[in-house]
Amino acid sequence: MAEHSFSVSFIAFVMSQIEPDVDALKLIAMSLVHDLPEAKTGDLNYVQKKYVTADENKAVRDITRNLPFGTKLADLIEEFNACRSIESKLAHDADQLALILDLKSLSDIGFDPPKKWLPFALRRLQTKTGRTLADSIMRTEWDAWWLENYIDSPNKKE
Repeated sequence: MAEHSFSVSFIAFVMSQIEPDVDALKLIAMSLVHDLPEAKTGDLNYVQKKYVTADENKAVRDITRNLPFGTKLADLIEEFNACRSIESKLAHDADQLALILDLKSLSDIGFDPPKKWLPFALRRLQTKTGRTLADSIMRTEWDAWWLENYIDSPNKKE
């Protein structure tokens, strides 16, 4: 959960630089805490969700009740789940982009199953910024930064 939350939050930061009119602090904070209830409920996959219903509201209440800033955390999670504000839509896209990055890197190294999941994740993107970033991800090999900056560099040191 920690690695995923960091990735989503960093992507949200990038999105806040592309979308200067959004509340960057809210977007990044929302991205940081969006999966916090899973610490209590577990991270149910799509098959499990057909059979099990997690009481996320109870999990949020339990997590936040003794915190002086608990209401703020609960409000961020509620806004994320409602997915009506631009910040919540961007946070949802950041969540999907983190998945897309993972799937793309696995696909690029020859693992085939992610190719089945990528179209579903791409269709869930809600914002122009999310779709633009996804397009860039899909056009870029996962190791391009390494090849471009180190292996193909005329200034490389042997």
